[in-house]
Amino acid sequence: MAGISSELVKQLRDKTGAGMMDCKRALEETKGDMEAAIEYLRKKGAATAAKRADRETNQGVVEAYIHAGGRIGSMVELNCETDFVAKTPDFKALAHDIAMQIAAMTPLYIRKEDVPPDVMAKEIEIYKQQAVNEGKPPHIAEKIAQGRLEKYYQEVCLMEQSFIKDSGKTIRDLIDEATGKMGEKIGIRRFHRYHLGEYSNHL
Repeated sequence: MAGISSELVKQLRDKTGAGMMDCKRALEETKGDMEAAIEYLRKKGAATAAKRADRETNQGVVEAYIHAGGRIGSMVELNCETDFVAKTPDFKALAHDIAMQIAAMTPLYIRKEDVPPDVMAKEIEIYKQQAVNEGKPPHIAEKIAQGRLEKYYQEVCLMEQSFIKDSGKTIRDLIDEATGKMGEKIGIRRFHRYHLGEYSNHL
């Protein structure tokens, strides 16, 4: 398509890690708008991830990260479909970033579905009572509680957290992009976080 230079395609590839043809197509679809093209590729990555949701992930790596003079550390098991992908620099870099995220942001669970029902019920009750104390009627308090529960998920669920290196995307976005780029289903199986002298958060 006229107007889409090879340099622009290269810039998009450098920013996203997507293939040259995918970058060219994204720029064509968005008429050369770099930010829109990045969003286009992110959505494409998510779509690819959805198609691969039923694949088996029996390969991968266990990555460790140590921070703050050895006082904080984390380990994460990141899985993929093949040993070939598990050994690539991109996959290892992704595992490192996720281990760093765990050390920095102290998640308690991997995803929303992992939050125990009793914990969720307790949080909702607290948020409803807070809203009532603020003078909100019961039906409004219920809606406020649900909104605050989503905020809670964003704080304690690894997949819902904002990525520490790019607050514009979540860890879920990061996984979906990697799935699209590497062509395999990628998933986090478990993690441990350690803080010297404290009980570790783990799954």
